Amino acid sequence: MIPGLFTTAKTVIGMAHLGPLPGSPLYDAARGMDGLVADILEDIAALQDGGVDAIMFGNEGDRPYLLKATPESLAAMAAIIGQVKSALRVPFGVNYLWDPVATVGLAVATGASFAREVFTGVYAADMGLWQPDCAGALRLRAQLGRPDLKLLFNVNAEFARALDQRSVAQRVRSVVFSSLADVVCVSGPITGQPVDGSDLRAAKDAAGAVPVLANTGVNLDNVGQILAVADGCVVGTHFKVDGHTWNKVDRTRVSRFMDRVRALR
Repeated sequence: MIPGLFTTAKTVIGMAHLGPLPGSPLYDAARGMDGLVADILEDIAALQDGGVDAIMFGNEGDRPYLLKATPESLAAMAAIIGQVKSALRVPFGVNYLWDPVATVGLAVATGASFAREVFTGVYAADMGLWQPDCAGALRLRAQLGRPDLKLLFNVNAEFARALDQRSVAQRVRSVVFSSLADVVCVSGPITGQPVDGSDLRAAKDAAGAVPVLANTGVNLDNVGQILAVADGCVVGTHFKVDGHTWNKVDRTRVSRFMDRVRALR
């Protein structure tokens, strides 16, 4: 349960991974924006029919990732979400990798209920030295009049190593106290890889009343262990055909997973 956002215990957020957007090296100009919209509509249907509690749109296809959004990719992501919103039956959130200020702006523009990003810390990453602007993101949320927009703080970024040598527990206490995290997300080292169980437990113990989600690598085999600790999870790779991140969503895998979650609830 995430107060002010979800009433369902052990919330499951399914990822709707957008294909490469205009300007990205892998963008398919031949299929264009219509192709991206068609693909994401199929994934939305599979996720909702499978029973997820919410959907989060992310620009996972935009490799190599940016630390600051480009005008064309941010506009394209907003346009796609605008075109598919009418198909949604569950709450939705957004995540522009890896720009927290752009993510908040996108969430407000599209009417999202929540937004996930790496808001705090300093990292050595594939993208270079990474220093998110938490203060800028939260000030933008306030300036745009969306205090209800829930911000999901990823406290141990994928594709990166924190230069902050404090423990996960210390970082979680800090972001809850000084950075106003609404939800804490704990990740594995890369997309699709499980979170370390000790990190998840440490985060949960440190977060107090703030909900904690497992952010990567949750699957049918480990979801029982994960949800024994976490308040919910974000699932992307496991829901894909053959468990491959870049494949389409497999509604059978979603249904089996959600059947297991309902039994755990």
